[in-house]
Amino acid sequence: MAKDEYWNPLVPELTVAQLDESLRFYAAAGFSVRFRREDPPFAYIELGDAQLMLEQEAQHRWEVGTLDRPLGRGVNFQVEVDDVETTCSSVQRAGYKLFAELEENWYPTEPGVREGQREFLVQDPDGYLLRFAQYLGSREQTD
Repeated sequence: MAKDEYWNPLVPELTVAQLDESLRFYAAAGFSVRFRREDPPFAYIELGDAQLMLEQEAQHRWEVGTLDRPLGRGVNFQVEVDDVETTCSSVQRAGYKLFAELEENWYPTEPGVREGQREFLVQDPDGYLLRFAQYLGSREQTD
């Protein structure tokens, strides 16, 4: 691996039921596999500078409780993409149902300023909620 490859300083590792099934979902969303191993089944995936680790469910010393489905309750992972409409179409063509439809939102980020993005939400096969977003820029708040 080249020294100049980007490694995100914070990379969530998600426990998944079936790695191959998860990889089909993430491939539909545009992720590629940086590396993979089989014992235990694991993949390090990326989309632009967004990176995730996926590991197939097994008894691990760091599991703090029962893994009840859907997994990842209480968190959603935002992934910035260059073309959110293409990502949304690809995910739907692969047969995944959207959790929230594609829409434009403007969020206040500081007094008098809003940052915009087009975004949709979808759950992966294990229930982790992902928000794919395309940045639209900033504007003055008018309300």
